[in-house]
Amino acid sequence: MEYIWIGKIVNTHGIKGELKIKSDFERKDLVFKKGFNLYIGEDKKKETITSYRVHKDFDMVTFEGYRDINEVLKYLKRNVYINRDDLKLDDKEVLLEDIIGMKVEDNQEIIGKIKDYVYNNSNILLVVSGEKNFYIPYKSNYIVKIDKENKIVYTKNARDLML
Repeated sequence: MEYIWIGKIVNTHGIKGELKIKSDFERKDLVFKKGFNLYIGEDKKKETITSYRVHKDFDMVTFEGYRDINEVLKYLKRNVYINRDDLKLDDKEVLLEDIIGMKVEDNQEIIGKIKDYVYNNSNILLVVSGEKNFYIPYKSNYIVKIDKENKIVYTKNARDLML
């Protein structure tokens, strides 16, 4: 089983066992829904979501079998993971963590490698390490194709983003 970190339980809410999760995971639509399994803490304790809602900047969940705040206190400050296979992504879909380490090819020339990604307001920027370090907006016209099999991100005119 391959686990993917999606966030952290930062607090409880109310007295009925609702938990507040801080998450920037890009595919919340596939994860935060009734019946989906989350894995909590270092031992990856499997829990099933029974309810979900958004409250301010947090994802609020309750788990099967818990109805009281005292039962869920053990999960405070714990990391939250999912099983990659549960996402059921098609062959063309990629997660941000899949892109890290891929080469960047711009107009048939390798110009660097993706080191990381950062959130800049509502944009996601890919951090590229090459002759110079620079950023490529993830959702942009610069990215032509992401080849998961060959681990290459094909771009057009991304070299113009180098300072």
